Amino acid sequence: MELWRWPNFTPKEIACRHCGELLINEDFLDKLQRQRSCFGHPIVVSSVYRCPIWNALVGGAPLSTHKLGRAADESILTSDGKRLYECSQAVGFKGIGFYKTFLHNDTGAERTWGVKPWAD
Repeated sequence: MELWRWPNFTPKEIACRHCGELLINEDFLDKLQRQRSCFGHPIVVSSVYRCPIWNALVGGAPLSTHKLGRAADESILTSDGKRLYECSQAVGFKGIGFYKTFLHNDTGAERTWGVKPWAD
């Protein structure tokens, strides 16, 4: 894939974990790459694009931005979750969800949910 312009992420990381389908949303991936540059360390993504079947199997919302290739779930187990969140805001992610083990970022409507698992 010589046109792949997101050097810190591979197509396999972005593709659906169920079927391997790859849906490219350039605006989202540009933000994800800028977030990685801001963060300065690898970001472990557990879910980016989800086909409708995989989204249903993992309990995703019916209108999930993952199904549009516009969302990522990023591990905060081995990284500084607070700093990752700050970089999410800095690059313009609008939907930010807080979970015990990961941070959800997307380019959908502006909203937040969950409880930050770190002290401010």
